[in-house]
Formats: sequence, structure tokens, C-alpha cells
Amino acid sequence: MTEAQDKESTRRAVRDAYGKIAQESGKSCCGPKSSCCGATAPNALAEALGYDDAELSELPEDANLGLSCGNPTAIALLRPGEVVVDLGSGAGFDIFIAARKVGPTGRAVGVDMTPAMVEKARANADALREQTGLDNVEFRLGEIEHLPVADASADVVISNCVINLSPDKPQVWREVARSLKPGGRVAVSDIALKQPLPQALRESVEALVGCVAGAVLIADTECMAREAGLTDIRLEEDAAAVDAMVRGSDTLYEQVMALLPPGKKPSDFIVSIKLSARKPG
Repeated sequence: MTEAQDKESTRRAVRDAYGKIAQESGKSCCGPKSSCCGATAPNALAEALGYDDAELSELPEDANLGLSCGNPTAIALLRPGEVVVDLGSGAGFDIFIAARKVGPTGRAVGVDMTPAMVEKARANADALREQTGLDNVEFRLGEIEHLPVADASADVVISNCVINLSPDKPQVWREVARSLKPGGRVAVSDIALKQPLPQALRESVEALVGCVAGAVLIADTECMAREAGLTDIRLEEDAAAVDAMVRGSDTLYEQVMALLPPGKKPSDFIVSIKLSARKPG
């Protein structure tokens, strides 16, 4: 298999799995009322990751599918009138929170490569518009390696537990830098490795979809952001987030944990990270 074929195979596996999550509306590829990242109750995971009860109560139904590993909107420091782009926006969870923060003079753009997710997100956007009158959200179908946004058009780029799924992460970071205005900001929550994974996990489709097998070392994440031209990089680990994701683990995480060496748990290998950065200028 060529490198290009391998990358497309990875994208197909991710697209199929997350398309199934969207179509089952409140279920996942791993079991009822559960996400591929582990939490049995999406709001319980969100609360554990620092989302405010008021934020969660204002979301359209089915916007939160439990796919988070952090809270990028909390570190983005969004301001009224800004344009924010969400990489891998899913059913719209973070972008709806961002839309309220940037207000009617701002714009919130979600990008996702899964047609079923974009369809669900657009339906949720209609519900938000009817509920609040807020009409500053749009969702675009596209890959995060080739963002369907103009050069230097975003004030802020956010992403929540998605970049680890990409088979070409350096290209994602280059796209982030391209799409940001000079002085624009990045706020990313993602999974990173504390140490290399056992080979069985690296080759597991379940571990890929579960945000484990595609992750890279913490230092590599920082290096890719820096090589893309971003500066003022700040990176913080959140070990408790992984335990929250695995708590009440579903069928998928049982399969992932079965591939770990005896006596090891996921948090021995992976950690949730919060990364913020800026584009020069």
C-alpha cells in the first residue's frame, strides 16, 4: 500500500465510524449513549472537562455527542465580533458555544469531513436559530488538511479531540496557520502520547477511532505547530481528562485496554493536552 493509499484508508475508517455516530443520534459505534472516546453520558464528560452547566443547557439537542477530550472554547478567550473556525466540528458542540461568545457581529464556522455530521450540525443550527434568533453559524464539508476557508480569514481556530485522527498532522497545522489572520489565535484540545504505544495498539482501528492510535508524542505536537509558523505556544497536560473519558468505558475502550500490556491503563500512554498559540503579526 502506498503512503497516499494508507492515508486515505485512515480517513475512510474515521469517516465511516463518525458517520455511524451521527446517524445513530445519541449512540455511537461503540454502544448506546456513548462516544468513541468513552463517556457513557456526554454531559457528564463535558462537565468533567470544565464545561459550564449553563453552556450545556443552551445547546441544541444532539449537539453534544460526547466526543470531547478538553474544552478549547475555555482557552480561546473568544470576543464579540470575531470569526472562529472549528476543525472537526461534528454535530456542532463547540461551535455553538463559540457562536454565543462571538455574538451576532461574529461568525462561527464548523468544518467536518463526514457528510452525516455536517447534516446533523446544520439541523442543529436551524434549531439554534429558532431558539435564539442567532444566525452566525455555518458548517462546511471538508477535510481539515484542506480547509474550505480563505487565507487569513479567521481570528481564532479551535479543535477538540480531532487532530489526532488526521493521517497528515503537519499539513493540518499548516492549514491552521494559513487560515489565521496575522495575530490570530489557536486553541486546541487533543490527545497526545506520553510514550510510544505498543505495536498492537498502533495497528488497531478501534484505537484509532478511540483517539489513541493516531496520537503523536507531546513534543511532536508542539514541534508541528512551531514548524507551521505559530508562536507563543503554550502546552498544558490534563491527565484527569483521560480518566474521565475512560470512566464507564464502553465496548471500544474494553477492546483498547485489552491490547495494553498487563497492569497498564490508557493514561499510562496518553494524555489530554491544551495547546494555545498565535500567528505572528
